[in-house]
Amino acid sequence: MPVESAVSAGGVVYRLGEGGIEVVLCGRDSDGIWGLAKGTPDPGESLEQTAVREVTEETGLQVRIGDKLGVVEYWFAREGVRYHKWVHYYLMEATGGDPSHHDVEYDRVEWFPIEAALKTLTFKNETEMVTRARDMIKARR
Repeated sequence: MPVESAVSAGGVVYRLGEGGIEVVLCGRDSDGIWGLAKGTPDPGESLEQTAVREVTEETGLQVRIGDKLGVVEYWFAREGVRYHKWVHYYLMEATGGDPSHHDVEYDRVEWFPIEAALKTLTFKNETEMVTRARDMIKARR
């Protein structure tokens, strides 16, 4: 099976609500997945630019990019090709927009209290990024 490399960038979007830190998750009804917004760079686009664009498109929110949270690495196969993928995640603060204006990639985009988000996320590696985001936000307060 041929192997290809893939790179994406995305973010953990947060806001401070009445009950504390809230983060945005993206959900699909067809497979029940809850995850973080991310996507592939356009030609000539930096990872930071990709992260902001993809998060804005997929969540409907305007964001301000902050510190890099880390890189998730994993393998997957699709249509006879094995992919080795790296996803670069950034901490992002919501500055405007509306989750109801998200694109068609996900069926639902919702705010979750951060502890509930950690229990809702489908993939462990994304849970680790949200945990890092929580720790980073709390260290600043």
